[in-house]
Amino acid sequence: MDPAIDTRQRLLDSAQALIYASSYREVGVQQICNHAGVKKGSFYHFFPSKRDLALAVLDQTHALMQDTLIDKAFARDLPPLARIEGFFASLYDFHKQVKKNTGYVLGCPFGNIGCEMSTQDEVLRGKVDSILSAAERPFAAALKEAIARGDLPAMDTAAAASALFAYTEGIMLYAKTRNDPGLIRDLGKRALQLLIPADLQ
Repeated sequence: MDPAIDTRQRLLDSAQALIYASSYREVGVQQICNHAGVKKGSFYHFFPSKRDLALAVLDQTHALMQDTLIDKAFARDLPPLARIEGFFASLYDFHKQVKKNTGYVLGCPFGNIGCEMSTQDEVLRGKVDSILSAAERPFAAALKEAIARGDLPAMDTAAAASALFAYTEGIMLYAKTRNDPGLIRDLGKRALQLLIPADLQ
Protein backbone atom coordinates (compact mmCIF):
# COMPACT_ATOMS: atom_id res chain seq x y z
CA MET A 1 0.00 0.00 0.00
CA ASP A 2 1.11 3.55 -0.75
CA PRO A 3 2.57 4.98 2.51
CA ALA A 4 0.44 8.12 2.21
CA ILE A 5 -2.74 6.09 1.74
CA ASP A 6 -1.75 3.85 4.66
CA THR A 7 -1.13 6.85 6.93
CA ARG A 8 -4.47 8.43 6.04
CA GLN A 9 -6.26 5.12 6.60
CA ARG A 10 -4.63 4.63 10.00
CA LEU A 11 -5.84 8.06 11.04
CA LEU A 12 -9.35 7.26 9.84
CA ASP A 13 -9.45 3.88 11.57
CA SER A 14 -8.07 5.29 14.82
CA ALA A 15 -10.51 8.18 14.85
CA GLN A 16 -13.39 5.85 14.05
CA ALA A 17 -12.56 3.54 16.94
CA LEU A 18 -11.75 6.25 19.48
CA ILE A 19 -14.74 8.49 18.77
CA TYR A 20 -17.16 5.57 18.76
CA ALA A 21 -15.85 4.34 22.10
CA SER A 22 -15.88 7.83 23.64
CA SER A 23 -17.18 10.99 21.95
CA TYR A 24 -16.23 13.52 19.32
CA ARG A 25 -15.31 16.22 21.82
CA GLU A 26 -13.40 13.97 24.19
CA VAL A 27 -11.05 12.62 21.52
CA GLY A 28 -8.30 15.05 20.53
CA VAL A 29 -6.08 15.20 17.48
CA GLN A 30 -3.00 14.20 19.47
CA GLN A 31 -4.77 11.16 20.88
CA ILE A 32 -5.78 10.08 17.39
CA CYS A 33 -2.21 10.55 16.14
CA ASN A 34 -0.79 8.55 19.05
CA HIS A 35 -3.25 5.72 18.44
CA ALA A 36 -2.45 5.70 14.71
CA GLY A 37 1.31 6.03 15.22
CA VAL A 38 1.32 9.17 13.08
CA LYS A 39 3.01 12.52 13.69
CA LYS A 40 0.70 15.47 14.23
CA GLY A 41 2.09 17.28 11.21
CA SER A 42 1.00 14.38 9.02
CA PHE A 43 -2.53 14.66 10.39
CA TYR A 44 -2.91 18.18 9.01
CA HIS A 45 -1.46 17.08 5.68
CA PHE A 46 -4.50 14.86 5.19
CA PHE A 47 -7.18 16.67 7.20
CA PRO A 48 -7.36 20.46 7.59
CA SER A 49 -9.27 20.05 10.85
CA LYS A 50 -10.68 17.53 13.27
CA ARG A 51 -14.10 18.21 11.77
CA ASP A 52 -12.82 17.21 8.31
CA LEU A 53 -11.53 13.97 9.79
CA ALA A 54 -14.89 13.37 11.49
CA LEU A 55 -16.72 13.86 8.19
CA ALA A 56 -14.44 11.30 6.55
CA VAL A 57 -15.01 8.92 9.46
CA LEU A 58 -18.77 9.26 9.07
CA ASP A 59 -18.47 8.47 5.35
CA GLN A 60 -16.27 5.45 6.07
CA THR A 61 -18.59 4.16 8.78
CA HIS A 62 -21.60 4.63 6.52
CA ALA A 63 -19.94 2.67 3.71
CA LEU A 64 -18.98 -0.10 6.14
CA MET A 65 -22.49 -0.34 7.58
CA GLN A 66 -23.97 -0.32 4.09
CA ASP A 67 -21.74 -3.17 2.97
CA THR A 68 -21.82 -5.37 6.07
CA LEU A 69 -25.33 -4.77 7.37
CA ILE A 70 -27.79 -2.91 5.13
CA ASP A 71 -27.04 -4.56 1.77
CA LYS A 72 -27.07 -8.04 3.28
CA ALA A 73 -30.20 -7.57 5.36
CA PHE A 74 -32.12 -5.96 2.50
CA ALA A 75 -31.04 -8.39 -0.24
CA ARG A 76 -33.73 -8.44 -2.92
CA ASP A 77 -33.94 -12.23 -3.00
CA LEU A 78 -35.57 -12.14 0.46
CA PRO A 79 -39.28 -11.45 1.03
CA PRO A 80 -39.72 -7.77 1.90
CA LEU A 81 -40.81 -8.18 5.52
CA ALA A 82 -38.10 -10.76 6.10
CA ARG A 83 -35.60 -8.08 5.08
CA ILE A 84 -36.77 -5.81 7.87
CA GLU A 85 -36.77 -8.66 10.40
CA GLY A 86 -33.30 -9.66 9.21
CA PHE A 87 -32.06 -6.11 9.63
CA PHE A 88 -32.92 -6.09 13.33
CA ALA A 89 -31.37 -9.53 13.78
CA SER A 90 -28.17 -8.33 12.11
CA LEU A 91 -28.20 -5.13 14.16
CA TYR A 92 -28.41 -7.20 17.32
CA ASP A 93 -25.49 -9.38 16.19
CA PHE A 94 -23.41 -6.26 15.50
CA HIS A 95 -24.00 -4.70 18.91
CA LYS A 96 -23.58 -8.02 20.68
CA GLN A 97 -20.11 -8.31 19.11
CA VAL A 98 -19.28 -4.70 20.03
CA LYS A 99 -20.13 -5.44 23.65
CA LYS A 100 -18.07 -8.62 23.55
CA ASN A 101 -15.09 -6.62 22.27
CA THR A 102 -15.42 -3.55 24.49
CA GLY A 103 -17.63 -4.48 27.42
CA TYR A 104 -20.22 -1.92 26.36
CA VAL A 105 -23.04 -1.37 23.93
CA LEU A 106 -21.80 1.77 22.18
CA GLY A 107 -25.00 2.71 20.36
CA CYS A 108 -25.40 4.13 16.87
CA PRO A 109 -22.17 5.77 15.65
CA PHE A 110 -24.21 8.32 13.69
CA GLY A 111 -26.78 8.95 16.39
CA ASN A 112 -24.00 9.44 18.94
CA ILE A 113 -22.38 12.26 17.00
CA GLY A 114 -25.76 13.66 16.01
CA CYS A 115 -26.89 13.91 19.64
CA GLU A 116 -23.58 15.39 20.72
CA MET A 117 -22.94 17.89 17.95
CA SER A 118 -26.18 18.82 16.17
CA THR A 119 -26.60 22.03 18.16
CA GLN A 120 -22.88 22.81 17.99
CA ASP A 121 -21.80 22.20 14.39
CA GLU A 122 -24.14 22.58 11.43
CA VAL A 123 -21.82 20.76 9.03
CA LEU A 124 -21.66 17.64 11.20
CA ARG A 125 -25.40 17.84 11.83
CA GLY A 126 -26.07 17.94 8.11
CA LYS A 127 -23.78 14.98 7.41
CA VAL A 128 -25.46 12.84 10.08
CA ASP A 129 -28.91 13.88 8.85
CA SER A 130 -28.08 12.84 5.28
CA ILE A 131 -26.77 9.45 6.42
CA LEU A 132 -29.80 8.71 8.59
CA SER A 133 -32.17 9.86 5.84
CA ALA A 134 -30.47 7.49 3.39
CA ALA A 135 -30.88 4.65 5.89
CA GLU A 136 -34.66 5.00 5.65
CA ARG A 137 -34.77 4.19 1.93
CA PRO A 138 -34.40 0.40 2.06
CA PHE A 139 -37.17 0.31 4.67
CA ALA A 140 -39.45 2.32 2.38
CA ALA A 141 -38.66 0.06 -0.59
CA ALA A 142 -39.36 -3.10 1.43
CA LEU A 143 -42.64 -1.70 2.76
CA LYS A 144 -43.77 -0.67 -0.73
CA GLU A 145 -43.08 -4.16 -2.03
CA ALA A 146 -44.83 -5.77 0.96
CA ILE A 147 -47.96 -3.70 0.28
CA ALA A 148 -47.90 -4.70 -3.39
CA ARG A 149 -47.70 -8.36 -2.34
CA GLY A 150 -50.62 -7.96 0.07
CA ASP A 151 -48.44 -8.55 3.12
CA LEU A 152 -49.30 -5.14 4.63
CA PRO A 153 -52.26 -2.76 4.35
CA ALA A 154 -51.84 0.41 2.32
CA MET A 155 -49.88 3.15 4.09
CA ASP A 156 -47.59 6.10 3.51
CA THR A 157 -44.39 4.11 3.05
CA ALA A 158 -42.07 7.11 3.39
CA ALA A 159 -43.62 8.10 6.71
CA ALA A 160 -43.68 4.49 7.90
CA ALA A 161 -40.01 4.05 6.99
CA SER A 162 -39.14 7.20 8.95
CA ALA A 163 -41.06 5.86 11.93
CA LEU A 164 -39.33 2.49 11.70
CA PHE A 165 -35.90 4.04 11.57
CA ALA A 166 -36.71 6.40 14.43
CA TYR A 167 -37.72 3.28 16.37
CA THR A 168 -34.40 1.72 15.41
CA GLU A 169 -32.46 4.68 16.77
CA GLY A 170 -34.55 4.56 19.94
CA ILE A 171 -33.87 0.93 20.69
CA MET A 172 -30.15 1.45 20.11
CA LEU A 173 -30.27 4.26 22.67
CA TYR A 174 -32.11 1.99 25.11
CA ALA A 175 -29.57 -0.77 24.53
CA LYS A 176 -26.71 1.66 25.11
CA THR A 177 -28.11 3.16 28.32
CA ARG A 178 -28.88 -0.30 29.73
CA ASN A 179 -25.74 -1.88 28.23
CA ASP A 180 -27.88 -4.70 26.94
CA PRO A 181 -27.81 -5.63 23.23
CA GLY A 182 -30.65 -8.07 23.87
CA LEU A 183 -33.04 -5.13 23.82
CA ILE A 184 -32.29 -4.71 20.11
CA ARG A 185 -33.18 -8.34 19.49
CA ASP A 186 -36.33 -8.29 21.62
CA LEU A 187 -37.72 -4.90 20.58
CA GLY A 188 -36.69 -5.45 16.98
CA LYS A 189 -39.10 -8.38 16.82
CA ARG A 190 -41.92 -5.97 17.58
CA ALA A 191 -41.05 -3.36 14.97
CA LEU A 192 -43.42 -4.55 12.26
CA GLN A 193 -46.31 -4.78 14.72
CA LEU A 194 -46.19 -0.99 14.98
CA LEU A 195 -47.27 -0.73 11.35
CA ILE A 196 -50.22 -3.12 11.47
CA PRO A 197 -53.58 -1.90 12.79
CA ALA A 198 -54.64 -3.70 15.96
CA ASP A 199 -57.69 -5.25 14.27
CA LEU A 200 -55.44 -6.91 11.68
CA GLN A 201 -52.89 -8.35 14.12
